[in-house]
Amino acid sequence: MTMTNSTTVDFDAIKAKQQVNWSAGNYAVIGTTLQIIGETLCEAVDVSAGSDVLDVAAGNGNAALAAARRGCHVTAIDYVPDLLDQLKQRFIADGLIVDARVGDAEALEFDDDTFDAVISTVGVMFAPDQERAAAELARVCRPGGRIGLANWTPESFVGHMFRTIGRYVPPPAGVRPPLEWGNEARVRELLGSRVTDIRINERTFFFRYRSATEFIDVMREYYGPMTKAFESLDAEGQRGLHADLVALAEERNTATNGTLRLPSEYLEIVATV
Repeated sequence: MTMTNSTTVDFDAIKAKQQVNWSAGNYAVIGTTLQIIGETLCEAVDVSAGSDVLDVAAGNGNAALAAARRGCHVTAIDYVPDLLDQLKQRFIADGLIVDARVGDAEALEFDDDTFDAVISTVGVMFAPDQERAAAELARVCRPGGRIGLANWTPESFVGHMFRTIGRYVPPPAGVRPPLEWGNEARVRELLGSRVTDIRINERTFFFRYRSATEFIDVMREYYGPMTKAFESLDAEGQRGLHADLVALAEERNTATNGTLRLPSEYLEIVATV
């Protein structure tokens, strides 16, 4: 049990529920569309061939693959075994090697100063104990090494999507929102005392689908947190949530050809330990 804002929070129970949520659907269907974020992050971190890289909350392996394609020795952890199985299959398909392990971002099972780079793309931001996760990222990174993160911002489409879901299925009490990792001031608060330098840039990822309805239907089926949110609602609630999410996607659509081109901003963070 840990104290946060004078409220007793059972982080272990929250993580157990998160694990169930992220195991639902098939995140890899969504995750593979985000590959460019991992590639861009590895370029920003400027990973070197032969370096030791840890991908935290790796999902199905976008950032891990990007690092391995640049000649790095890659370790990947996630708390969803099925995603790690898919990650390993992607590495096999590319003829690459990875050390993939089930693991907890808040309790990394590695010695201090183990890795030259520690990276995470829209992954570690969902760890409920933000301070502990930040401390672990810095602890396992060697002095002079770099922490590279990509985190959705609060005002991004994904930020608004989670707030829309939260109106129907409230988030756990006492836990700081994951989207705080996409707030520059909060990132500096979390990492500032643990690193010697932080560079933060805002970037934009574009979700591209045939229509807003197709996009939300795909997310509903494959994006675990959304899948579980819909499952928790009655028929009327499901219709309401679906309509609100489609309306949100249509409102933020920038396509001019009848399809969906949906921008979602994220912070690209590179911190030197």
